[in-house]
Amino acid sequence: MASDAAAAAAAEPSSGDTHHPARYAIGYALAPKKQQSFIQPSLVSQAAARGMDLVPVDASRPLAEQGPFHLLIHKLYGDDWRAQLEAFAALHPAVSVVDPPHAIDRLHNRISMLQVVSELDHAADQDRTFGIPSQVVVYDAAALADSGFLAALRFPLIAKPVEVDSSAASHDLCLVYRPEGLRGLRAPLVLQEFVNHGGVIFKVYVVGGHVTCVKRRSLPDVSPEDDASAEGSVSFSQVSNLPTERTAEEYYGEKSLEDAVMPPAAFVNQIAGGLRRALGLQLFNFDMIRDVRAGDRYLVIDINYFPGYAKMPGYETVLTDFFWEMVHKDDDVAQEEKGSNHVSVK
Repeated sequence: MASDAAAAAAAEPSSGDTHHPARYAIGYALAPKKQQSFIQPSLVSQAAARGMDLVPVDASRPLAEQGPFHLLIHKLYGDDWRAQLEAFAALHPAVSVVDPPHAIDRLHNRISMLQVVSELDHAADQDRTFGIPSQVVVYDAAALADSGFLAALRFPLIAKPVEVDSSAASHDLCLVYRPEGLRGLRAPLVLQEFVNHGGVIFKVYVVGGHVTCVKRRSLPDVSPEDDASAEGSVSFSQVSNLPTERTAEEYYGEKSLEDAVMPPAAFVNQIAGGLRRALGLQLFNFDMIRDVRAGDRYLVIDINYFPGYAKMPGYETVLTDFFWEMVHKDDDVAQEEKGSNHVSVK
């Protein structure tokens, strides 16, 4: 974990000091749980070897009084924190803040979160397509009893809270097998068709221009006949324990995760790049599934800001490279401008 000593060592180097290489301070403002998972000794040491010190931000002190920083990364929320970031950016316009709060806001709402996927160009790959599952937004719980309102959806459905924040309630999802299962659900919420996807989810991590796709276990494929609940719905934590015709162990035994075919890298990069530009974010991941009804159809079902990168293979190298690129981006721009002065037009 970075310390006050590291912060002192990361102070601006003297321009006349030719004996010690420049060091850069990467400030991080993260909740304690996030710090514990992300700021691993392996990341700290690898960044330090490149001349970058990871320095914790003290959330109890004004941000403007801390530093100096050459880059600031954060995952804190609230009006006070936003005001502090704005004040810091005004004082230090040359310091990159990753990422802008207004851009992160879009991922706090499951409606605006996936709407951005619909805004992308889907025509770049002729062999496969992507999109989002069919869904409706319910603002009034009374609409859940309106069969006409839900006519466009096919059961089973996934019910999700509209707002996404750090609370446990925002991740309180349930699988709804039939209309009766909608009783008691609280609005506002999103009802999204559950698409069978072979029990495999593709998690795509984006770190600036770097993209890593990994495959993970997901919920087993289901059908309305699998319903073993009198209420017609179950929480996600209960789904794997349902007494269906095939237990989860039997299901996964038939479908090896290693046998699941990864989507083509160029295709994944296309989606990731489009989302990065549309969202204006550098640090995020998205969850994608392959529709078993059409093997060339992929669906983005969730987008998360600043995810658990420590679960990504080789995350230390990827993040260290990203930090390096961010603290040197002005150098790159200056070099490009310098080079452009020597271009001759024929």
